[in-house]
Amino acid sequence: MKTLHIITGLNTGGAERALYALLAGGLADRFTCAVLSLSDEGTMGAPIHALGVPVYSLGMRPGLPGPRTVLRLRSLMQQLQPDVVQGWMYHGNLAASLATHLAPNQPALAWNVRQCLYDLANEKPLTRQVIRANRLLSRRPDAIVYNSKLSRKQHELFGFSAGRGAIIPNGFDVDLLKPDPVVGVAIRRELGLPTGVPVVGHVARFHPMKDHAGFLRAAVEVARRLPQVQFLLVGRDVSPDNPALSGVIPTDILPRFVFCGERRDATRLMQAMDVLCSSSAWGEGFPNVLGEAMACGVPCVTTDVGEGLSPWLRSPKM
Repeated sequence: MKTLHIITGLNTGGAERALYALLAGGLADRFTCAVLSLSDEGTMGAPIHALGVPVYSLGMRPGLPGPRTVLRLRSLMQQLQPDVVQGWMYHGNLAASLATHLAPNQPALAWNVRQCLYDLANEKPLTRQVIRANRLLSRRPDAIVYNSKLSRKQHELFGFSAGRGAIIPNGFDVDLLKPDPVVGVAIRRELGLPTGVPVVGHVARFHPMKDHAGFLRAAVEVARRLPQVQFLLVGRDVSPDNPALSGVIPTDILPRFVFCGERRDATRLMQAMDVLCSSSAWGEGFPNVLGEAMACGVPCVTTDVGEGLSPWLRSPKM
């Protein structure tokens, strides 16, 4: 069986790492797989290539696909002729739907939704339209896979087809992800973090949903009250130079904040943390970092967002 996975991009993130874990966990050995990125190969393209899985990219810029992009997608579908097309996230789902329409055969279509849906106002204008388009086309896929019960309930209240939904929770390799104090000491030495002091971690790409500014404001309060505490932040575009974050941390305590940027070894860095915070303001399904941190023996402090956390359910705003 030939499967084509279509995803928005391949920079390091929860969905991208989940795709890699799925392929590395045996899918690429059992089936003929390929990955198509709507943008570029990012940081995850090379690791996926190393699994023996071909990676293609359309080089799309943000916005709607132009005629050349559609023609390239059609050519790729004629070349690959997959039996199954799997979309990843809203934009990938739309592209997967178009891909099956352009395919010379009739491949099965599956969507993958990896976030909750509290309020469309939280999304970018184009993303709102993409989500609405997903709703209109949601009877077309053979399956819509959600990573949490809450995500499925919210999307179906919003109008996604209830007859197509299935839930596959995030999984974690507890043989690989486990406490390792030796690695923790080495990481602290590598990053210049003192031994024996509390380290508070935060792992997320920069996005308004992740509320990095809110986390930093809280961290500053903690830093003022607890002079020994250090902070370790991991994620793309997360730095004091980011205009959205500049000035939040006073200069006198800035040395107590370590910014690592985008890293593929985030779970390794977790070994140096005493607690991990998830400050997301909305939209999370069940963040991979929470399961990964707990598997590594790191306690988590989170906002009341996402599967297993929010005790209430309301219909998402249109």
